[in-house]
Amino acid sequence: MAMPASAATRLLDHYRDHARMLPWRAAPGADRTEPYRIWLSEVMLQQTTVATVIPRFLRFVERWPTVEALAAAPDAEILHEWAGLGYYARARNLIACARQVAARGGFPDTEARLRALPGIGDYTAAAIAAIAFGRDSTAIDTNVERVVARLHATSDKAAIRAAAAALVPTGQAGDFAQAMMDLGATICRPRAPLCEKCPLNADCGAFALGTPEAFPDKPPRKARPVRYGIAHWIERDGALWLMRRPAKGLLGGMAALPGPSWGDTPTTGRSLTEVRHGFTHFELRLAVVAAVSPSGEGWWQPIETFGEAGLPTLYRRAVEAVLEQRKQRAA
Repeated sequence: MAMPASAATRLLDHYRDHARMLPWRAAPGADRTEPYRIWLSEVMLQQTTVATVIPRFLRFVERWPTVEALAAAPDAEILHEWAGLGYYARARNLIACARQVAARGGFPDTEARLRALPGIGDYTAAAIAAIAFGRDSTAIDTNVERVVARLHATSDKAAIRAAAAALVPTGQAGDFAQAMMDLGATICRPRAPLCEKCPLNADCGAFALGTPEAFPDKPPRKARPVRYGIAHWIERDGALWLMRRPAKGLLGGMAALPGPSWGDTPTTGRSLTEVRHGFTHFELRLAVVAAVSPSGEGWWQPIETFGEAGLPTLYRRAVEAVLEQRKQRAA
């Protein structure tokens, strides 16, 4: 069933009055945003909170204000700037996408052509097409999915997609997409939704049932398998030996403590510390082990400036854990 026109109007009115002011977003009703900023923000926001993304986005666009500038930057500099945002395949796709876009002279303006670019899936293509190019596209992220599921009191994925497409008012897809995203992020929240403040509560099936949190239903979580790894702590004259991980695979191209490939066998022997880190499909238990001689290509990073090395969260936490233990022993 389609949303009544009056409900769509209420939602857009609510968005004009309560829109989040985000650095990649034009004000409601204003001219459309430059696609580079929409694309960059959407890639960063995958699996990452708005609060975390805002300062990182601002740093990126200050350093690389256009897609052409980003495309011309060395991989290592972009990966360094991405450190801490997680899901590092996004950074590699970001680099590949920027270079393709720069080579073709700009972003394509349709969902189909946007989807052909590295790292751009259905949602991101629809969001860019709607927000940057004014296309009547249906952008469905987890927030939008939740709003639509509750409006129609359904958890059926196909029904949600069809209902979401029917909601989009012609010619206003960009503002409507952002209005739905904001509604899901601030009012129609996963837990403790603020239904009394929602401009759509009169049309909401889940609200009428009194069970908004029941939609969409959540599949049971699967236990993640455990993998094990070793990171070598090689220190000399106040500096730590770092290397870059192989370009392909998890944390590809990122700065790291050296060590062998991760496996399924628990590590044995004495370690300086162990760090546990959750990846999407498994948990890693990384033992940090003292070693003496560096090997392969790498560099000596002064320990006092290790925060400038561009270490991803896993290795940054490993270094911090060793240094904290050292500090406690010295106290």
